[in-house]
This record gives sequence, C-alpha cells and structure tokens, in this order.
Amino acid sequence: MRLDAWRDKKVLILGFGREGQDSLLFLRRIFPEKIIGIADQKEKRALIAEIRRLTKKEGQIKLRAGKNYLKSLKDYDVIIKAPGVAPKTIKPFIRPGQEITSQTQIFFENCPGRIVGITGTKGKSTTTSLIYRVLKEGGLKAHLVGNIGQPVLSALFRARPADVFVYELSSHQLMNLKRSPQVAVFLNIYPEHLDYYQSFAEYLRAKQNICRYQGATDFFLFNPQDRNVSKTQKITRARKVALDPERAERFLKKWGRTKLVGRFNFLNLAAAIEVGRIFKIPEKKIAQAIKDFSPLPHRLELVGEYRGIKFYNDSLATIPEATIAALDALGPRVETIFLGGFDRGLDFRKLAARIMKSQIQTLILWPTTGQKIWRAIVRTNSGKARFFNHFFVVNMEEAVKLAFRHTRRGKICLLSCASPSFGLFHDYQERGELFKKCVRQQGNKQV
Repeated sequence: MRLDAWRDKKVLILGFGREGQDSLLFLRRIFPEKIIGIADQKEKRALIAEIRRLTKKEGQIKLRAGKNYLKSLKDYDVIIKAPGVAPKTIKPFIRPGQEITSQTQIFFENCPGRIVGITGTKGKSTTTSLIYRVLKEGGLKAHLVGNIGQPVLSALFRARPADVFVYELSSHQLMNLKRSPQVAVFLNIYPEHLDYYQSFAEYLRAKQNICRYQGATDFFLFNPQDRNVSKTQKITRARKVALDPERAERFLKKWGRTKLVGRFNFLNLAAAIEVGRIFKIPEKKIAQAIKDFSPLPHRLELVGEYRGIKFYNDSLATIPEATIAALDALGPRVETIFLGGFDRGLDFRKLAARIMKSQIQTLILWPTTGQKIWRAIVRTNSGKARFFNHFFVVNMEEAVKLAFRHTRRGKICLLSCASPSFGLFHDYQERGELFKKCVRQQGNKQV
C-alpha cells in the first residue's frame, strides 16, 4: 500500500455510508492505533451505533455529526470524501494544502490487477454485471466491485496482479479522479444529477475521467451514437472500440439468446462482447454467459402476472429517456404507467410526446414531477389528454389498487417513473420493492 505518507497526518472520513464504513475498516487495518475522524450529517446516536458494529476501537475515533458536520474539515490533512457529498458543498470549509481523495482514487493508486471501468447515465449496472459474468465464464479471476459488488478497499487486501476488477463508476466517483482504468466503457450520457453539478458540461467532464488518463495500450469502448460520448474519444490515448448494437444482435443470432428485454440492451451486450474479445475469451463462452444472465432487479423486472395483467418494475428509470426506452421495449400493451418523483429540473416534453403515441390509458402520478409530466402531456395535445385516466397519488398501496382497477386483462402495468425516488421513498430500491410487495398482495387477494 502506498499510504505511508498518511501515517503522521490527520485523516477524516467524510460521509459514513457504505463507502465510508468500508474506508474505516480499511484505515483501521493499515493504521491500527491511529485516531480517525468521521464527519456525517446523520445524528450522533445513529453514527455511534454504526461505528460500534464495525470496530471495537470506538475511542480512537473523533466524531462530528449533525447539521454542523462540515465545520471540522479544516482540522484535517487528508479527507476521504464519499461520492454523495458534492464538492460545492465542502468548498467553503476546506483550506489550501489539504488532500481531498476518495475510495476510487485510493483503489486505482494501489490496485495491482487490471480494472475494467464502466460508466454511463443508464445501463452501467447491467453492463458491469454482464462483463463480470463473461470474464468469469472465460476462466478469469474476476471480481465485481463498487456500487453493485464488494466495497473496493476491502478487495484491495486480497488483490493480485492476475485479478480483474469490474467496477461500475458513477460520475460522482469519477469526478476529480486522476487515473483511468485499463479498459474503459462509456455507454451514454443524459442530463441527470444537475442538482449535484453546476452544469451539464461539468457532469460530462466528470464522466470523461474514465478515459482521460489512459495510456496507449489501454482500451476505450464507446457508444458512437451518443454525440457527447463519441467526442470523448478525442481526449484519450487509448485504443478505441466503437460499440455496435447491430453487431451484438448478429452475435446473438449466431450463438444464442438473452433474457434481457428491449433493444436498448444491445448496447450493453455489445460492451460485454467486446470486453470478452479484449480478454481473448472464446465467443462460445461469451454467448453462454449472456444466455445465463438474468435481468437485475428494478430494471424492466417482470414482477409477475396477476388477474391477467403483467406488472413490470423499472424503478431505476430515473430520467425520461429511460422510461421512453422501457415503453419501446414493452410495446403497445402498456396500458397503465406510474410516473413522477423528485424534481431535478428535467425536461419531460419528449416523454409526453412518446406517451401520446402509445396505447396508455391510465397515468398514476407521484409528486412532485407527476404534476410537471401531466402539464407536459396537456401542452402536447390538450384534446387527447382529456381521454387519459390520471390520478395523483402519495401511497403505493392505493396506487397499485388503482392500477388493478383500470388495467384490462392481457395488458401491462409499468412502474417507470422518469424521476428519482427521493421524498416519498429512500431510494429507487425501496420504491421498486414496495411496488412489488403491493402488487403481490393485491394480486393474490380473492376478488
């Protein structure tokens, strides 16, 4: 580990979620007797309970909790910042000369193996999981790390040069990163997280760090159909591989099939196939991994068929483009759709136009963007809008009852909200799980 320089420095973990907790275990293993700072906006009692669960050395932790948690930042030499803490939030509290780093930066600086990094506004979790399965099928010692796998710093202690780490990278994790993976995949970029970044340009610059520091022997896999992604190839020295969904479709026709729903998934499949080829995995094994791969939860997940209605959970659709893709994938049988959530200032005009072209009859709308989506639909065609059943809801059980009441047998009810879940739900997982629970409860009732 190249962290000896921290031995005599004051180190703070900023943000004590999943990554912060992993950082504490990591630091405690390297510096057993060091006093470590933790700062988080959670209540002190909750933080102490989490710390006690992780370590017996509670006395060697200096805690700053609650609404004034940022005021202690200036007292530290090194700050390991969680990705959810926006840089603009901490700017007034830091001083010149401090080292601001992250779990991702530490991992990249110390990992002895190869890293395959995947980013994109949508599709990165599916693509990351697909690539991992392809590499495992090919006999490589592959590890799934990051948001959907093992915490990265925990993985470092067992890492060997022959290992391959498949790492889903969000824009927050990429921002301020000074290294890039040996294999970088950039799928797409849409306006999102604009409450975190000062502009779309800043969001794009963060994403571009996935390939900015690559060398001439590295690989950059990119979507040439996305203008902003395609122009990113100009900033990297890596070998370029353009992803071709049609080529992926031809590959499947030759070798087998997939359980993934929707043409948009051919881009994700193209990335997995090309990474397999880079690692010289036989096509038959790539095809087997794809055939065995099941869709991840909350991504066009079939909940089941109840009373003749098919219910799909697409809770991860937090932008309009993702909901449009879901409608394209499921086709004209979608009759009821759940829409709305936290307002990040997104534009819903294209979604409204797509809904107007669909066979949807019932809209179940969550605050606060549910109202915005409805207004966009009315502005698109006020005459046709009069024929929609539309309901503004705040309760999932009531929303699902409405869906059963207004969806005909043989049709589809789709939860694909085109908005984040914050406000009414903790995250998209909670929203999706509650939807599935209510569908099953209502669907299994005697009528």
